[in-house]
Amino acid sequence: MADHAPVTEGGTPRWNPARVEDAALVTGGGRFLDDMDPLPGTLVATVVRSTRPHARLVSVDLSRARAQPGVAAVIGPEEVRAAVRPFPLSTTTPMAYYPTAVDKVRFVGEPIAVVVASDRYTAEDAAELVAVEYESLDAVVAPRPALLPDAPVLHEEAGDNVATDRTFSFGPVEQAFADAAHVVEADYDFPRYSSVPMECYSVIANWQDTADGPAVETWANFHGPFTMVPVMAGALGIPTSRVRLHVPADIGGSFGIKAGIYPYVVLMALASKHAGTPVRWTEDRIEHLLASASGADRAMRFSAAVADDGTVTALKVDLVDNVGAYLRPPEPSTLYRCFGNITGAYRIGAVEIRARAVVTNTMPTGLNRGFGGQQLYFGLERLMDAVAAATGRDVVEVRRQNLVDHFPYETPTGGVYDSGDYPAALDLAVKNAGLDELRARQAAARAEGAYYGIGVGLVVDPSGTNIGYVGLATPSEDRKPGRDKSGSTEHVRISVDMQGLVTVMLGSVPQGQGHATVARSIAARRLGLPEEQVRAVVDMDTSTTPWTVTSGSYSSRFAPLVTSAVVEAADRIAATVRAAGSVLLDLPPEELELVDGKVRHRDDPERAVLFRHAAGVVHWDPGALPEGVSARLYEEAAFTPREVRAATKDDKINSSLCYGFVAELVAVRIDPDTLEITVDRVSSVHDAGTVLNQQLLDGQVHGALTHALGGAMYEEFTYADSGQPTSATFLDYLCPTSAEAGYDLRTDHIVSPSPLTPLGAKGCGEGSSMSFPVAFANAVADALSPHGIEITRLPLHGEVLHQLFENTTTKETH
Repeated sequence: MADHAPVTEGGTPRWNPARVEDAALVTGGGRFLDDMDPLPGTLVATVVRSTRPHARLVSVDLSRARAQPGVAAVIGPEEVRAAVRPFPLSTTTPMAYYPTAVDKVRFVGEPIAVVVASDRYTAEDAAELVAVEYESLDAVVAPRPALLPDAPVLHEEAGDNVATDRTFSFGPVEQAFADAAHVVEADYDFPRYSSVPMECYSVIANWQDTADGPAVETWANFHGPFTMVPVMAGALGIPTSRVRLHVPADIGGSFGIKAGIYPYVVLMALASKHAGTPVRWTEDRIEHLLASASGADRAMRFSAAVADDGTVTALKVDLVDNVGAYLRPPEPSTLYRCFGNITGAYRIGAVEIRARAVVTNTMPTGLNRGFGGQQLYFGLERLMDAVAAATGRDVVEVRRQNLVDHFPYETPTGGVYDSGDYPAALDLAVKNAGLDELRARQAAARAEGAYYGIGVGLVVDPSGTNIGYVGLATPSEDRKPGRDKSGSTEHVRISVDMQGLVTVMLGSVPQGQGHATVARSIAARRLGLPEEQVRAVVDMDTSTTPWTVTSGSYSSRFAPLVTSAVVEAADRIAATVRAAGSVLLDLPPEELELVDGKVRHRDDPERAVLFRHAAGVVHWDPGALPEGVSARLYEEAAFTPREVRAATKDDKINSSLCYGFVAELVAVRIDPDTLEITVDRVSSVHDAGTVLNQQLLDGQVHGALTHALGGAMYEEFTYADSGQPTSATFLDYLCPTSAEAGYDLRTDHIVSPSPLTPLGAKGCGEGSSMSFPVAFANAVADALSPHGIEITRLPLHGEVLHQLFENTTTKETH
């Protein structure tokens, strides 16, 4: 096998090594943060949290807690205000955010104080002695009510609850709507839900006063993005270089939620300073469901200008994201992450966007698998069904008619779709679904008075995020020259030791996706080595691991970005090893190749030396190397694609490097008596470019589908009008299990390699989390369409359907 060639099967490139991560995990050998005790004398912290959704802090009395035996320190609003600056925000909106409440509380579960003690029991007992006197205020919990003039204002200095409000227009929008044969519009709501990791938040922090000034060393199950490291340093008032963050190799799940852990890192650092010892804190499940993070719920209005033949000529989008009590970085990312692909898979030449984020008396939001995409495609793909209905066309055909059909394709907002074959993927999804059979089932069910529906969801799947999109929250005239942000950079370091063993050090901080498996496989193939001769290191230490502010496991960065850096670093190592091999073989380096653990002549494979012997020349006899060859066998590579730049003056941006595609069909049955919804069949086709590992791709698709099933049918953070949470335990916040995921699943893929990455790979971990919720909603809407029931929100389950039927009956009665 050629040293750079992947295994091929039917012409499709595939690398399929076994996962190297699994053995330790299935035998209890994982190393999670609770398994680690890096510092002697570490004490334990408990967080005192608000019981009110909105109230002024009249007083916070810490004296009784401080007097408890075994308590080393108790800190509250005064200590935080004195030592911590407000976190830098992504906008200039005056909504100060600290790691605890300092003037008033704004959601149930907001930290007020921290107790540090000898053990968890002592800390929790002392925490009950913290006396908080509140002056209660009215609360608001939903995005539309938060916009009303008489809504309770969370941050008085801001004047209202709008954290950001921007309007964009691209192309002849008004003309298209004036000329349209049909204007199709509707309001939609997407729920607030989470990733619900098995492992909750955890932090160990150690404040050190050194001769060079204060420094903070921390351990956290925090996967980035590492834009948060300078945010933490800014809050603590110390240089970024004085914040050292360790991340263990094993993180018990996240898919975005653990990017929001940074306030607790700062809070525990301050607690450590006051206690004079290292401090550790581990969140319990109720704390997590109350106060960690969730995806943003969104209220939205979509309008389409449509020609008689079903062609969509223009789009108007009004998005209102509920970011919770604070505009916590990286928000308002959810509004802008899909800016470049806001027209989805369709050739829509003109777009108008209004993007607002509002604060409410709810838990702050952050990243949640597919963030921004779940919300966008719920509105857009529900709208495409409405376009089909308005023009009397089939839902599949109206989509096929509007699909992007050439690449590269530039969207009106500046996104550049790099490759794809959307019609082929849609056709394959329809074929695999057995659409004719499903429609026959539907006809039979309706003849019996039962409900059966078929839904479609098509999504463009962005990967390799360009963080410059956050700049769109600031008007172009207010962006400071020379202070632009852009980038999809990732760093990798590869080294070879004296025995020829290769180490690949990653900064991607995975949470189970198999990064070590893939990186090891790629490096081994580029270096012509058996995989056993390569190891991958995924635990993070910001003082030694190569990383950038954009590093981290989010927005499907690994496949397009990290692997590209692995290729570059490995190829440099390969060049050095070939040069060293040329000394032993007395042959020109350009005539040599790396195959099967050897350096050999391309045309005479018998003339060969072992890879490790060639590497030994670099270590032991560097003077023998050819002129101009550096005597080093470690390389750090940074993949920095030029296709992702800062937003332009006219607010266009290519918000991701690569764009994959998902076509999904979902069929559902609804029991006519109980209105229980059952997923009957799912056909899911993905185009993620070159498939780096089929097993891992399949696992990501299956995981994303189950995650999406939760948001579509079960999971929702709910609040009473008073602001009290009503889903703070698993009795009320329902998650799908393997029983609910037992439907007929048919997955497939096509391959359109990206021309922008060395391996042609794109991301694949988020696709179905964006496509399934709306395909499911479209299927339920199709099932209930004979009864005139509209589906405008998620989640959908029997209770919701009962309410919809009751509302429809009431309207008919009146």
